[in-house]
Amino acid sequence: MFSKDLFKGKIVLVTGGGSGIGFAIAKQMLQCGAIVWIASRKEERISAATSQLSTFGEVYGTTVDIRDRDAIEVLLEKIKDKCGRLDILINNSGGQFPSAAEDISPNGWNAVINNNLNGTWNMCQMVFKSFFEAQKQGVIVNIIVNIYRGVPGMAHTAAARGGIETMSKTLAIEWCNRGVRVNCVAPGIIQSSGLENYPPELLHGISDKIPMKRLGTVDEIAWPTLFLASPMAAYVTGDTLYVDGGQRLWGDIWEI
Repeated sequence: MFSKDLFKGKIVLVTGGGSGIGFAIAKQMLQCGAIVWIASRKEERISAATSQLSTFGEVYGTTVDIRDRDAIEVLLEKIKDKCGRLDILINNSGGQFPSAAEDISPNGWNAVINNNLNGTWNMCQMVFKSFFEAQKQGVIVNIIVNIYRGVPGMAHTAAARGGIETMSKTLAIEWCNRGVRVNCVAPGIIQSSGLENYPPELLHGISDKIPMKRLGTVDEIAWPTLFLASPMAAYVTGDTLYVDGGQRLWGDIWEI
């Protein structure tokens, strides 16, 4: 389905590209001919990932905190100086932690909202104004989570990711006449480095609560992301593609 020249000559930025889903997306993009920039807050993670990914194609790694608009501006200037343009933005950075709603502290709530929602907004707006508006073309794919029935046990990320989804629909309409498409991918529970942040007891037996009886893989998120970013999805905008093994339709992770 994905030829080695699918993204030939395209410049792609993947936030959170140093590990997990973001790393898999970056790798698949490189294998399809793209020039890829990966960004993350941790220098050691970006350095290691860039070294590994360089065997697949032309890749650049840099640190950025997506909550910091000045830092984003520096990153975008680097891309402009080196490549002259940016074609595709994959917003994958984010994070959350499990907690009953009544136990989420103000700091915990604000941290998740600021990182996931505000950070994604910063990237979308600044990339549009720095590149897509003048180019009259561009693609944004926002990686969210399975919010189909809410996210019991993580009210903060439900609010943040739900905000990203409705923001994406809004931007898809506002920017469609500028040649920009905006879509979301909503992963279910994926076997990746992100699971290291969750207590083992929460994950015990979790596959049994998913209709397909297994966790997803990072490549199974990367593939639909590449599809939405590609010309094959040229008539798709403002949509959310769930990749969750049917979990949104059946099964409850959070006991009531």
